[in-house]
Amino acid sequence: MAKLKTINMSDIQAEPIRWLWEPYIPSGKLSLIQGDGGEGKTTIAMYIASAVTRGAVLPGGGIAPSGKVIVQNAEDSYAQTIKPRLEQLGADCTQIEVIDEVEDELSFADERIEEAIVKFGAKLVILDPVQAYCKNMNSTEAVRPVMKRLGQVAEDNDCTILLVGHLHKAGGKASYRGLGSIDIYNAVRSVMTVGHIDGDELIRAMVHNKSNLAPHGSSQAFDFDPDDGFVWQGECDVTIDELMKGKRKQPSQLDIAKSIITSTLNSGPVSAEDMMKAAEGEGISAKTFNRAKEVLGVVSVKQGNQWFWVLPGKEDGQDGQHRQTQDGQEKSLTTLTNMDTFPEREAG
Repeated sequence: MAKLKTINMSDIQAEPIRWLWEPYIPSGKLSLIQGDGGEGKTTIAMYIASAVTRGAVLPGGGIAPSGKVIVQNAEDSYAQTIKPRLEQLGADCTQIEVIDEVEDELSFADERIEEAIVKFGAKLVILDPVQAYCKNMNSTEAVRPVMKRLGQVAEDNDCTILLVGHLHKAGGKASYRGLGSIDIYNAVRSVMTVGHIDGDELIRAMVHNKSNLAPHGSSQAFDFDPDDGFVWQGECDVTIDELMKGKRKQPSQLDIAKSIITSTLNSGPVSAEDMMKAAEGEGISAKTFNRAKEVLGVVSVKQGNQWFWVLPGKEDGQDGQHRQTQDGQEKSLTTLTNMDTFPEREAG
């Protein structure tokens, strides 16, 4: 029986989280990027590898730590696919090592992974795909200790280990669509899922759907053009549910109303009459339009005999002119606050 040993919490030194790519990939931890075949997950992994070899800027403005990278890929040819892709992405290939698997195939439990990390002082290890390196991957009893050990290797050496995994075809939540035991998903600290939305076959999205160490990062769109190569397109609002279904949820009437109000009033006050005409032209009911107005906090002010709608925070800048608010009081537009919602009977 093991002898009891304890550590008092006051003796543990708190440490800040270090990042390879904030907030998507923490340093010294396990992370996973997953998706269906051909969606670009390996290319994103190679992009990250390329950034580390050069200490380059990553989407969002962070700078990757510069250092050695170990790339293991069991599906693609290093000579025909991996190296050309790395070169296209601008990688310094002198900073990338591959563990020779000709005689002995690698696995998550293989001691050569840590040996290579120590030998080269590697900042990043990429293992692609998961099912090639995780034996008995559907068995919880087999997977859990292996993942724990791999996570310890990453932490002990302050080396990020990025796993690349396929999704199975069955529907459901992203956490249950990864091939193999759910313990693989549970063991990693961050998960990014890659896919596309119906409408443009070349535009894909990477959605940050698990994050144990920080708030989720924004979804990132990218162009996966065979001719022009890989290009980040910036932040997007694709959700994980939309990515799993391959289609965007249609906006509600309230969402459409809010969009109309915001875009119309952005340049300044507009008469209530014109606003309601805009709603009518888009097939939005007066009730829904007024509800959107209330949600947005739009202010109603009166100039002469006419009511105007004004975005909150835009009440000033009117040369100090006085307008009548709905309670009948005269106030400067520079001091109008917390105005009542414009009633439907006046909106018409």
